[in-house]
Amino acid sequence: MTSVAPVILLAAEKESAEVTDWAARIGWVVGLGLFVALVYWLMREGWKWRGTLQGDLPELPGAPDDPGAAKLTMSGRYHGSTTAGQWLDRIVAHGLGTRSRVELTLTDAGLDVVRPGANDFFVPVAALREARLDKGIAGKVLTEGGLLVVTWEHGDKQIDSGFRSDHAAEHNEWVETLNDMINKTETEGAR
Repeated sequence: MTSVAPVILLAAEKESAEVTDWAARIGWVVGLGLFVALVYWLMREGWKWRGTLQGDLPELPGAPDDPGAAKLTMSGRYHGSTTAGQWLDRIVAHGLGTRSRVELTLTDAGLDVVRPGANDFFVPVAALREARLDKGIAGKVLTEGGLLVVTWEHGDKQIDSGFRSDHAAEHNEWVETLNDMINKTETEGAR
C-alpha cells in the first residue's frame, strides 16, 4: 500500500504551468490567425483568377420552354466540371465549379441540370458526346464507378461534368440511355 500512495500524491501535485508571458501567447495566436486569413484570401484570389482565365467560355444555355417528357430523372450531387479528359482541370466560369445538390432530367431535347443555390444549365442533345462511370473529378474521388461523368461540348470546349446519384444503382441506366441517345443523334446527323 505504501507504493501506491506516492504515485497518487505525485499525480495530485502535477498542475499546468501558469502562463506568465501573455503578450507572447497573444502575439502567436494573432499571428496564426493572420496566417490562416492570408492563406484563405490567396485561395479565393486563385479561384477568381481561374474564372477570369476561363472567361472565353460562352454563357450556359437555359432549358427550352417545352423540353418534352422526361426519360430519366435523378437527384443527387453535382461535383463539378472539368476540361474533358483532364479530371483535375476544374472549370469555375459561370458557376460550373460550385458543388451543389442537383436534379437531373433527361428529355429528347437534352439534359436539364437544376442546381438549388447555383446556376442551372441545359445541355442540348446535339452537344452531348459521351457518358461513362468514373471514380473521380475535380478533386473528388469516389469508389470505382461511383460517379456519372457526362462529356458535352460548349462553344469550342469539351467539358466533363460529374454527378453522383442518391441511389448509385441508377448510374448504369443513365450511361446506357445517354450513350444510346448520343449514338442515335450522330447516326441521324450523318444522313
